[in-house]
Amino acid sequence: MEVKVTHEDNARFQIQARQHVILSDQPLDNGGDDAGMTPPELFLASLGSCAAYYAAQFLKSRKLPLEGLEVNVQAEKLREPARLGNFVIQVKTPASLTDDQTVAMDRSVHRCLIHQTMLHVPSIEIEIFSDVPAAEAVLDNV
Repeated sequence: MEVKVTHEDNARFQIQARQHVILSDQPLDNGGDDAGMTPPELFLASLGSCAAYYAAQFLKSRKLPLEGLEVNVQAEKLREPARLGNFVIQVKTPASLTDDQTVAMDRSVHRCLIHQTMLHVPSIEIEIFSDVPAAEAVLDNV
């Protein structure tokens, strides 16, 4: 999987995955134009849409209605270091579930790829490079 992020203007970035494009931006009070969700909101959106997919698959496999399925994700902004934490995923089902179905739905939503990634800290490597030859880059900074 891969996404490409390119700077558009001010604090706005275009994010492309395959043929799909979305924008990320900052609110007006944070120097942006509020033309898209912030990166933390996109993170919550990723977690929520993944959880919703697994919830929908659960309902579909049991021939329960999907219309009206809703997932809400909340998190707190924490400090030292700055990060998101205390996540709450609320799944509102369009059908009443038995106690056994509720337990099974919970198990299903926990299988979400994003959720599992967050539970098992991944390694993250950052590589910094430039397409501009070193001599050119030095001249640009003079």
